[in-house]
Amino acid sequence: MKKGRWILVTGLFLSGLILNAQKTDPRQTIRFDADWKFHFGHTGDPAKDFNYRVANIYSKSGKAENSAIDPKFKDEDWNNVQLPHDWAVELPFVYSPNFDVQSHGYKPIGGLYPETSIGWYRKHFTVSGADKGKQFSIRFDGIFRDAKIWINGFYLGNNESGYMGGSFDLTDFINFDKENVIIVRVDASQYEGWFYEGAGIYRHVWLNKFNSIHIPDNGVFVHADVKERSASVTIETVVETRNTPTSGCDVISYITDRNGKKIASSPDSHITINALGKEIVKQQVTIDNPRLWSLNDPCLYRAVVVLRSGSQVVDSSNTRFGLRTVRFDAGKGLFLNSENVKIQGANCHQDHAGLGVAVPDDILYYRLRLLKEMGINAYRTCHNPPAPELLDACDSLGILVLDETRLLNSSP
Repeated sequence: MKKGRWILVTGLFLSGLILNAQKTDPRQTIRFDADWKFHFGHTGDPAKDFNYRVANIYSKSGKAENSAIDPKFKDEDWNNVQLPHDWAVELPFVYSPNFDVQSHGYKPIGGLYPETSIGWYRKHFTVSGADKGKQFSIRFDGIFRDAKIWINGFYLGNNESGYMGGSFDLTDFINFDKENVIIVRVDASQYEGWFYEGAGIYRHVWLNKFNSIHIPDNGVFVHADVKERSASVTIETVVETRNTPTSGCDVISYITDRNGKKIASSPDSHITINALGKEIVKQQVTIDNPRLWSLNDPCLYRAVVVLRSGSQVVDSSNTRFGLRTVRFDAGKGLFLNSENVKIQGANCHQDHAGLGVAVPDDILYYRLRLLKEMGINAYRTCHNPPAPELLDACDSLGILVLDETRLLNSSP
């Protein structure tokens, strides 16, 4: 079973300017990694931290004068960086008798190093006035760590985790046909582990543009009951509306093979959503004689969900998933598709030599392919949730995953 991520629709991006895609695109998911500005702050001196503790950082009017949060702040002398970015790997090595410094690769990050434990990021971009009426959000796949985010001086929110991503609604704060500025303050002075964790916006960032009626992040969940000669696939879709009147739409779901050939579909479902509300739609699709996902044949189907209002497609998603059965036996171990499988796993941190935690997607695939060639069939993501691209790579290459969490307690 797998939660869905969006199909990526190629947007046009040039020097920080968001250009219109074709009007037929119901959704754009634009990689937002290029052309960021970066500068160190300071954990103990507001004057060296761009007046962070002096300005009104939570101002309801979006005014935080004389600070890096101010959209009018001049950042021309800041360093130009491309994401993913790990500022810790660029720092010199230091000797310290402190265990935290030793276990984090002898890098000057943490409470002992106030001048290199805070990082500020700023990005300038423009949105066309033709996009008025659209909804906008920004997703950060991973920031280490404790990040506060603003747009145009307005506070969006906080993400304390160094490993779980988060999305923030930009819709009410966009300046159309004018400059917009995203500001992120990253505080890496506290650790979550006892290993090299890096610092900064070290995973991808995405700008999403979509309609008022839409499927939210992680809004599609696919699971299946697999029998000998058929699989009953359940597609659960969350549909939200930001319209004030009651809205209606049709939900269309179907399955394709890896080549895009449509092989099964469910009856369309018509739903009515109350103002600013959401509905969950469950649809079932049967696949006859399914090709099962296995370690040697990692076959992945696609669950496509389309939202249609009248004759207009208003949103869509595409979720890759595999069909398989899993059973554990106390005496014999794991059975995958009724075959007894010996787990031969590797326990891997996410960083890579010379790159820190800002690991390019190609390197993720390269490392996993090498492990596969060595006979590895399982991957433990020690000791935290990994990048989404790593999970995609394991799905594609036929590798089992122990996907760990970070805080080992009963909190939400």
